[in-house]
Amino acid sequence: MKKTHQLLSLALLTSIGLNSCQNQQTEELPNILWLTSEDNSPLLGCYGDQFATTPNLDQLASEGFLYTHAYANAPVCAPARNTIITGVYANSGGHQHMRSYYQKSDIVRFFPEFLKEKGYYCTNNSKQDYNIAAEQTDSIWNESSRNAHYKNRQPDQPFFAIFNSTISHESSLHKRIPPEELRHDPADVQLPPYHPDTPEMRHDWAQYYDKVEDMDTWIGKKLQELEEAGLADNTIVFYYADHGGVLGRSKRFVYETGTRVPFIVRIPEKYKHLFPTDKTGSEVNRLISFVDLAPTLLSIAGIEIPDYMQGKAFLGKQKTTDPDYAYMFRGRMDERYDMSRAVRDQKYRYIRNYMPFRIYGQHVNYLWQAPSMQSWEQAYLNGECNAQQSVFWNTKPVEELYDTENDPWEVNNLADDANYMDVLVRMRKANKDWVARIFDTGFIPEAERNMMAENQPIYDLLRAGQVPLEQIIEAAELAALSNKENLPQLIQLLSHENKIARYWAATGFLTLGQEAQSAKKPLESALQDPSPNVVIAAAEALYYLGEEEIGLQALIKILDHPDPFARTHALNAIDYTNKFTPEIQQALRTMVENFKDDKSPNRYDLRLVDWLFEKNQVNEKGLIQNTAL
Repeated sequence: MKKTHQLLSLALLTSIGLNSCQNQQTEELPNILWLTSEDNSPLLGCYGDQFATTPNLDQLASEGFLYTHAYANAPVCAPARNTIITGVYANSGGHQHMRSYYQKSDIVRFFPEFLKEKGYYCTNNSKQDYNIAAEQTDSIWNESSRNAHYKNRQPDQPFFAIFNSTISHESSLHKRIPPEELRHDPADVQLPPYHPDTPEMRHDWAQYYDKVEDMDTWIGKKLQELEEAGLADNTIVFYYADHGGVLGRSKRFVYETGTRVPFIVRIPEKYKHLFPTDKTGSEVNRLISFVDLAPTLLSIAGIEIPDYMQGKAFLGKQKTTDPDYAYMFRGRMDERYDMSRAVRDQKYRYIRNYMPFRIYGQHVNYLWQAPSMQSWEQAYLNGECNAQQSVFWNTKPVEELYDTENDPWEVNNLADDANYMDVLVRMRKANKDWVARIFDTGFIPEAERNMMAENQPIYDLLRAGQVPLEQIIEAAELAALSNKENLPQLIQLLSHENKIARYWAATGFLTLGQEAQSAKKPLESALQDPSPNVVIAAAEALYYLGEEEIGLQALIKILDHPDPFARTHALNAIDYTNKFTPEIQQALRTMVENFKDDKSPNRYDLRLVDWLFEKNQVNEKGLIQNTAL
């Protein structure tokens, strides 16, 4: 009996010891390494791309978990990175426009702040680009520079480290590699159906695959460095791209090609409790997006996720059930205004275009530096594009719906197909519910946003109940429909007490085009509106309704407005009239002179002035010298 008692006691002590070790193992903070690349869709061998040369990422996927449905919430870097660093959709925080530096709400914190409080050494090497006022980003990291490295931490201190590669960035196409130096043969490129078969297009695709291969080599070196430091068994490795890309109709557009990203997580055996599936080398088909990254990191580190974060943890103790949807947004892209929202479920993508009167292929200076982009436009102008290749150069439908399983390039819009009506209605509702739930700031024109909020974060303003956002969203939904039956309602909205509702009413007449003839008088009255955005939309609508002189004069008048984004909006409208009279040219020169000392962070109004003179072959190369551009 005594011996039996001793054996039971030994077993109990052993059990307690094992449980203690297991609990210690579970509670030990893992190191976390993020390796990020730029502007690349899942053009990797591990994602089934046989043209790609990516042995290091393929190996990483075999050792970890490959996410098949991972998305950037924005198809361009700064708003996407803003969403990552805050755990809040950038269009909720007021940071959706590309290259904007507005104040962040104090309610919203950067996730590294939480990690540092937990004891992590947090480094960033080295791109930030968070689309936030610079003074608010100074203290995010323990170190953020090209020298930032986890090796600089204290002994035994857990680290969170980011290393970002720009090798595959869009700019990698701006300098042409000689054909004989390419490792991927342009002749073997399988072009998307919407791209014309031009030499420049094939060359840029092949060159881009070379750059992705170079990026993969960089990944291999970073993983080897981790191994040689003896840290691989204690470090969770994430790899992802900051959004899709990079040839035309990918980056900047809320399609799969612009938002779907490669996403791989390798978790050491000692943190097996974090595995998303039982076996490494597996695919995970859960929908994840960048807004989920911050809460996921906090979940891994055992930090309570704050209520303001809008994402869902996909690893750790606070992991949620799989979401039904991922959400995406598009705002101003550099100098060009547009607005789209997208919803993705496991199979379908729904897109709502709130400015359908604008063509997809708006001229963005940076995008047009790629030879392939220039060749696509020229092929269209030469009449060499087929129907699918020509869509990009035309105005947009209000709604788009794609079956991404059977139509991976998203060229067959099912929005008008009665067989998919149930899917369309379901996803339309999901989009409308989402923009209302997150207080989507994109429904407020940028110049109005600046005048309303001044130095107050727009995130706070909308939650203070001072803006009738639900009414504004309803007005925007109505304006985009292009339904003549809504004309009386739009005319009534043009007199709404809220200026943003009036803006969307005026935009609705732009969408209706010639069917808005009976609205001329209300639109002329709207030219006296105190809101510059209402005036711009009304003036452009009047121009297309035959009142060209009245419309142009109103647009020219806005060029004297103190807000640079009001001027940018007006210049967009002037560009699309395709008029470049001596009066317009002089107004542009006067605008440049009047605002030459404006030190706004980005002078896209000046960029458009430069483009208008170039487009119309008027030599004014010295005009914007000694200005903020």
